[in-house]
Amino acid sequence: MRGPELSPRLSMVGELVPVGARLADVGTDHAYLPAALILEGKIPWAVAADLRRGPLDRARTTVREYGLTGKAAFRLCDGLTGIRPDEVDAVAVAGMGGETIAAILSAAPWVRERDLPLILQPMSSFPDLRGWLQSNGFTIAEERLAREGDTLYTALLVRAGEMGPLSPAELWAGRNNRDPLRGAWLDMWIARVRRALEGMARARGELPRRRELEEVLEGLIEMKKEWEQWQQ
Repeated sequence: MRGPELSPRLSMVGELVPVGARLADVGTDHAYLPAALILEGKIPWAVAADLRRGPLDRARTTVREYGLTGKAAFRLCDGLTGIRPDEVDAVAVAGMGGETIAAILSAAPWVRERDLPLILQPMSSFPDLRGWLQSNGFTIAEERLAREGDTLYTALLVRAGEMGPLSPAELWAGRNNRDPLRGAWLDMWIARVRRALEGMARARGELPRRRELEEVLEGLIEMKKEWEQWQQ
């Protein structure tokens, strides 16, 4: 049976899930991600976890409709609090704010102790999440981009380990790479930082914060130049 069709954003997350892993899908909603991965034979089993009963009921419906009963467990819990460390080999946390993702990982130190692959797909607070990972014994092994309509999304494959220091611009946009979508991603951040600086100028914003953003903007522009050279 064909599984549910994943959006470009969730497809990107699914690509980073290791083959054969028992997956914890935190904030599962409809459980489309674990259902698709089980049906394509990439993973054998998953825990679908959500903080709210409504999404978890939708997850149960998906699993039942695709004939996957027995291949998924369901947990009504906050983050990873209802999942045992020995149950899973990888964790996906997608579609949440970066600060929420950091809080979920902070409350589950066993993910770092066991060096579980973490597939994180933040929707906001990107500098906060990357900064937290850097300060708490995690390294970003890979970062990908996907376009869904007019919106760009990123997903991070994270492992336990030391991460080299990230520059202010890298905290915002990630380390530079040759991804075809990278230029548009950098353009998006350059525009956002410029808007923030223009707003500060009008409001006579704090000087330290303005200098910090100017450094971010300079780094983003340099990364864009580097990416453009790679495209030639």
